Amino acid sequence: MKSGILRTAVLVVCGCIFFLWGGVPRAQEAPNKWSVKALDGISFGEFRGYEDWRDVAVSRTNTQIKAILANEVMLEAYRSGTPLNGQNFPDGSQAVKIEWSKKVNTLAPYFVEVPDTLKSLDFIEKDSKRFPETHGWGFSEFDYDPATKTFKAYGTDASFNKDYCFKCHIAVASTDYIFTRYPVR
Repeated sequence: MKSGILRTAVLVVCGCIFFLWGGVPRAQEAPNKWSVKALDGISFGEFRGYEDWRDVAVSRTNTQIKAILANEVMLEAYRSGTPLNGQNFPDGSQAVKIEWSKKVNTLAPYFVEVPDTLKSLDFIEKDSKRFPETHGWGFSEFDYDPATKTFKAYGTDASFNKDYCFKCHIAVASTDYIFTRYPVR
């Protein structure tokens, strides 16, 4: 009887400590994460909470796995058929592309590649007043250095948005400059 009460007391105390300590351990956050800015002025902090956004789609290259997530404004547009319905995404739409190197999961009973080292975060946001030269879209890329756990804005000057990102997105002008489709789920 006493051992049952003691065991219960230990579990309660451990549960309280676990809860007060913050629950499940999380990966250490980059020290400069929310303060870093892209050269065109887009701040990493404008995308606070992106870690909890819902997925739009995933993609894979020869060397990377990418997850594309969107905020609720952009997800609602996708759900209503944008951009395939001829409508444009509304101002306030935001997306993040998280890029990792990939590795084979050797524990899986079948061949599967999974994310390995974080490489970069790419952000895109629709703000017609702020980005009129790029049909309302602002772009930024932040490269991740795993050794220092810091992010650094990609590019050499403020023209990055227009001359690098938007130049590629012109190829998908008919879908409001967005490559990623919202697949059936």
